[in-house]
This record gives sequence, C-alpha cells and structure tokens, in this order.
Amino acid sequence: MFRPMSGNENPDDPKPADVPAAEGEGVLPVEVEAPPPVDPIAELEAKLAAAEKEKKDNYDRFLRSAADLENMRKRQKRELEDAKFETKNKVLKEMLPVVDNLERAIEHAGAGGEKNPILEGVQLVLRQFTAAFERLEVTPVDAMGQPFDPNLHEAISQQESDQPPGTVVQVLQRGYRAGERLLRPALVVVAKAKAAAE
Repeated sequence: MFRPMSGNENPDDPKPADVPAAEGEGVLPVEVEAPPPVDPIAELEAKLAAAEKEKKDNYDRFLRSAADLENMRKRQKRELEDAKFETKNKVLKEMLPVVDNLERAIEHAGAGGEKNPILEGVQLVLRQFTAAFERLEVTPVDAMGQPFDPNLHEAISQQESDQPPGTVVQVLQRGYRAGERLLRPALVVVAKAKAAAE
C-alpha cells in the first residue's frame, strides 16, 4: 500500500519495516551456571589461618626488633663505660708518676731519721693523693711476696733467692687497679732457684 509523504519526512529515513529489532528481542535467554555455593565455615577458617600466620609473623618481627633494641642499649652502655674508663685512665696515668716520685722522695729523705718540715709537707701531699685515689676506687696492686701473676705484674728480671721460684722479691714500681681493671702493672723482680754449688 502506498502512503503519501508529508513534507516533514525524509525519503532517506528508514521505513518502519527497515528498523532493526531492539537488542535482546527475539533472542532466547542463555542460562549461566551459578558458582557453587561457598561454605562459610571453610571461608572463615581460611581467613582465620591467614590472620594467625600474619599475627605470628608480626610477633616474630616484634621479638627481633625488641632484641635488637636491647642489644643496642647494652652496646651503648658498654661503650659509654669504656669511654669513661679510658678518660679516667688517662688522667690517673698522668698522676701515677707524681705519686711514685713523692714516695721516692719520702723514702730517700726518711733515711736521715731527722725531723724535717719539708718531708712532712711531702708526706701530707702524698696522703692527699692517696685519699683522692681511694675516692676514685684506685687501689695499689699487692705484689711483694706474692706469686708472680702476669695479669698484675711485669717482671723486669729474676734474682736468686731463698723464696720459692716465681715469688716477687722486689717491687721496683707499684702497680694500681682502677676498680676491677688494671691501671698499671707492678714492675717486679722475681725469685729464681739458687744455682747449685760446684
């Protein structure tokens, strides 16, 4: 059947018969397989296992970090104590020769047996040094008559003696400790057995 064209129609426009059908029209729906139902208990168990593993890993990292921090604190404390000791050690080592010379002066002057005001002054200075050393926990190393100990004594020579071999028979320079550490070893002469008479 012929239909007259109105003035508004375009001859190029498709006719109603030419219009394609809307998408999905006339097509049969395809059934999609639904995923199998997830077991909620299995899913929760998997999540719990993952959380437990993460917790364990975090706890291990925490323990390692805490141990590293504790080791660092101990190392810093030890380094600080060593630095303090070295500083104190340097000052004390500078003072020890002064004490040695004061002791020698008193020993030499005391041989005369007369009362001397200068000698008394030197003795007073030596007592002040000794008191200062005590406050700083500096103590002399006991060497005379003791068995030779290489950790405390430094042997200069050996001398024939009636003392058992290896015994300190003379102290040439007194040794000192600062606390538990050796500040200066004692310079000593060690006994040795007398040579057999020919």
